[in-house]
Amino acid sequence: MNQLDEAVGRYQKLLESDAFKDLAWAAALAERMQAGRLTQGGRLICPFLRPNFISRRQHESLVRAAEALFSAIDRVKQMALANPGLLSRLGLLPAEKMLAAIDPGYPFLAVTSLLDTHLNNGNMHFVEYIADVPVGVAYAEALADLFYDCPPVKEFRKRYSLQKLGGKKYLLSALLKAYKHFGGKKQPNIAILEFRQNFQATEEGEHALLRSFFRTEGYQTEIVSPDQLEYRGGVLRRADYAIDVIWRRLKVQEFLLRYDLSHPLVRAYRDGAVCLVNSFRSELAHKKAIFDLLTDEAITASFPAAEKKAIRQYIPWTRVVAAGKTTYQEQTIDLLEFILKNRERLVLKPNDDSGENHSIKGWQTDDTGWDRALKRALRIPYVVQEKVEATYAPFPLLLYGELEIRQMKVDLHPHAYLGKVQGCSSWLSAANGGFSTVAGLAPTFILEPKG
Repeated sequence: MNQLDEAVGRYQKLLESDAFKDLAWAAALAERMQAGRLTQGGRLICPFLRPNFISRRQHESLVRAAEALFSAIDRVKQMALANPGLLSRLGLLPAEKMLAAIDPGYPFLAVTSLLDTHLNNGNMHFVEYIADVPVGVAYAEALADLFYDCPPVKEFRKRYSLQKLGGKKYLLSALLKAYKHFGGKKQPNIAILEFRQNFQATEEGEHALLRSFFRTEGYQTEIVSPDQLEYRGGVLRRADYAIDVIWRRLKVQEFLLRYDLSHPLVRAYRDGAVCLVNSFRSELAHKKAIFDLLTDEAITASFPAAEKKAIRQYIPWTRVVAAGKTTYQEQTIDLLEFILKNRERLVLKPNDDSGENHSIKGWQTDDTGWDRALKRALRIPYVVQEKVEATYAPFPLLLYGELEIRQMKVDLHPHAYLGKVQGCSSWLSAANGGFSTVAGLAPTFILEPKG
């Protein structure tokens, strides 16, 4: 049994001890989450009763590998902007290409980003890069504060040292640095750009927490919807509120489904009248095809040794689904034939995340279903990716007044600001991959034994 497994076992025994059998502490924790606006769509964003633990060594390896890959991804994006052939492999829509061609006014292709990570003891893989709508920074920090002082964790800390992984101040610092490079010389007015959901209360959601934090730090901040924006007199506004910096909390494709390139935001962005974070150029890496370019050694041959090593070790082999020849483990293969013959170790993923297209795991389907999935993947932009073992762990939760242990799939998300990892969140979902209402964030702590 390794150190983390032992710690999880000790935590579970604590919950089963006489001191914590009365679950009033769990109900009080839920009430504190509700009071702290740690909800989404009326549900608590954390239905679990323990944090996710990672070791110091795991965290150091995670930071080192993630920062090397953020650098490599930035390098690939720069190459794609300068090379139409590479850009076409990413599968951008015409409007996305037009937006990507606009200079955002600062040199960073992604001010904020995260990597979807599977961490299994000594094994680590990054399966997805997210730059357009990184979430979890405020939620994870608030959850860590609540859990750190809840009764069982306080008792647990007598034996283990726990380090929080916060990131709100780094997010604000990154926004301000982008604004400074943009040419801003005053105290900026910040807008958090978010689609307002019909079911969503005005003060609910992570954006409300960030607005409060930015205001506490002395920066006027408002939450705005694209429908509220006006561009007049060279200034982007929501009514009388003039906007200098926008933190974009909506996906480019979602935006383009509702609006065209004459929208006030696009016109202000094109004119250099507003600092947009992340810029529309970050969409280059949002496409899952970015891993196709990263794992193509013909493209990365001139990359620094540390970046090439990180790609080889931590990025699963990925290719855009198309007829033709490619390489796998330095061997030339016919891609479609290879996909058909290797169903058990491959997954088909849509190049864009949307509600209509889903990932298809070859090991969970039969030959007929796989053949049908491949034909669809040839019509709609998809990538094929080598299977990566997911991470699973038992987590306690309160269901109908009773303590229940469930095996959960754990996705670790290191958060980066200007390429530097500062903070981490953990997303837990159903172990079988099916639909479940039991899913959400868990606070993440670095764990070390005392003594």
